[in-house]
Amino acid sequence: MNQPPMLDIFRSTGALLEGHFKLTSGRHSNTYFQCAKVLQHPEHLSAVCHKIAAHFSQKGVDTVISPAIGGIVAGTETGRQLGVKTIFAERKDGRMTIRRGFSVAPGEKVLVIEDVITTGGSVQEVIELLKNAGALIIGVGCVVDRSNGKVRLTDDQYAVLSMEVVSYAPEECPLCKEGMPIDAPGSRANQQP
Repeated sequence: MNQPPMLDIFRSTGALLEGHFKLTSGRHSNTYFQCAKVLQHPEHLSAVCHKIAAHFSQKGVDTVISPAIGGIVAGTETGRQLGVKTIFAERKDGRMTIRRGFSVAPGEKVLVIEDVITTGGSVQEVIELLKNAGALIIGVGCVVDRSNGKVRLTDDQYAVLSMEVVSYAPEECPLCKEGMPIDAPGSRANQQP
């Protein structure tokens, strides 16, 4: 699955949105990848996660973890394809945490899966949780890397679709300066200033 067909899948499923968006990172962009609209289709979910699982299949992964909420679907399917335990981290009182009886042990080999990486903030929070637990971070996989590889979170990082998509700090956003209404479709969009 190379990039043009992947972009076609995003377009055909209505998952590639254009307009003025506040991203989960807090940055603004004229492009939004709504991965859930792609991953709701079993054939796309399976194909996308197969690419990620194949990349990490020889790494001895014990556990897949994803930041809630965006990474859960891709993380679960990637874990299923690897045949390993799959968990997620979620926010409680604004901080990423591992809850619901999930845990990681010292020395456990963990793969972090996210849907979209822009700044990598949520993934970095999960990595810090794992390091504090003594886990070994095998790598990071994602469906879309909006930074085209510029955001490096670990030595082994894999994206099914990697391309540079412009984003702006809110105070520098030309769309805001034009007075264009903003949409905040991300899972944390309403929780950030």
